[in-house]
Amino acid sequence: MDDTLTLALWQCPYAGSPSQALVLLDATAAQARAQGAGLLLCPEMSLTGYQIGAAGVAALAEPADGALAQAVAAIAQRHGLAIVYGYPEQNADGKPWNAVQFIDADGQRLANYRKTHLFGDIDRAQFSPGPQAPAVFAWQGWRLGLLICYDIEFPEPARGLALQGADAVLVPTANMIDFDEVQRLLLPARALENRVFVAYANACGQEGRTTYGGLSTVCAPDGAVMDQGGREETLRFATLARGALAEARQHSQLRDRRGDLPPAWS
Repeated sequence: MDDTLTLALWQCPYAGSPSQALVLLDATAAQARAQGAGLLLCPEMSLTGYQIGAAGVAALAEPADGALAQAVAAIAQRHGLAIVYGYPEQNADGKPWNAVQFIDADGQRLANYRKTHLFGDIDRAQFSPGPQAPAVFAWQGWRLGLLICYDIEFPEPARGLALQGADAVLVPTANMIDFDEVQRLLLPARALENRVFVAYANACGQEGRTTYGGLSTVCAPDGAVMDQGGREETLRFATLARGALAEARQHSQLRDRRGDLPPAWS
C-alpha cells in the first residue's frame, strides 16, 4: 500500500488522428514518468477527438480490448506507469459509448467506465448513455473511481463513488471555455462534500468551432485546489497523500448522512 500517489494531468489539444494521438501519448508518458508520476490522466476521448461527428465516432469505435487498448497497454508497460485515457467503445445495441479506461503499468485493464450523463446535442448525436453507475476499483492500495466530464457536474455519481469508499475520483473531460464554473466551483465542492481527491484533466485549444477551456485541476479532500493549469497545453503534477484523506475525513459530514430516508425524487 502506497501512502502517496503522484499523478500527471495531460492538458492538450486533440490530435488529428488516433495514430498521432498515440505518438503524443508515448512522449507524454515518458515525460510524466521521468518527473515521478505513477499515473497519467488524459482528457475525454483523448485518442480520437471528441466532436468528430456520429459517423466519425462509429468508424473509430472499438471493444475495450481493441487495438487502441493494446497500443496504450504497450505504452504503459514501456514507461512503467498507469494510463487513464478516453475512447469510443463499440455498442452492439446502438451508438457507441463515450468510455474511459484505466490500464496499469503492467498493461492490464483494471477498469472501464461509460459516460452516463450525456451533454446536450453533442453527446446525444454521437453516443449512447452508459448503462451502469460508476464503480470503485483498487490499484496499489488506493480506491479509485472514474467519471467523464459532465458526470462530475451532478452530485450523485461522485457521491456514489464516495459511498463505495473511493479515495480519488479521476475525470477525463472536454469542458468548453464558457463553463469555467466547473473548475472554479464544482470540483472543490465535489471533493469537499465527499472527502475525496478529485483530478480533472481537460482538453485545450480548438476543435472545429469549439474552444476547450483547460484549467485542469486537482482538488484535495478538504476542497482546496492543489494545482490548476491555465489555458495552454501543459503537463501538471500533484501528489495525493493518505494523511490528507485521514485528516479531512475527521470532519466528514458523510457520517451524518440520512441514507434511510426515502428519496422525494426519482
